[in-house]
Amino acid sequence: MGWFNRRSRAADPTPTKLDREATREDLAALEAFVTSRRDVEFYLEPETTATDTTVVAIAHDGEWIRRRTGSPRAAGSIARKHAVPLYEAARTGYPERMRVWNRAHPERHAR
Repeated sequence: MGWFNRRSRAADPTPTKLDREATREDLAALEAFVTSRRDVEFYLEPETTATDTTVVAIAHDGEWIRRRTGSPRAAGSIARKHAVPLYEAARTGYPERMRVWNRAHPERHAR
């Protein structure tokens, strides 16, 4: 059964990563979203054991996308390049316009 196995899981040097890392396509999707919509804001989400660092880009009307960035530094670089404000989602939360947009577009939110 292995209940009293002498080898502990903490001794395993390989961290578990359940999701993929950011790709060039992720960063390109964020840039395309910023250039095709107005008044976009970035909300940084920290890395977890399940996913890499992500950014939620939210437009003026509440439409949004979430993409991996790989690091907060990469998110900051894109934000500076396009003069987009960057907030920490854990501190600020998400704007109400995002929730309004989700209610108006349940088919997209259900994915």
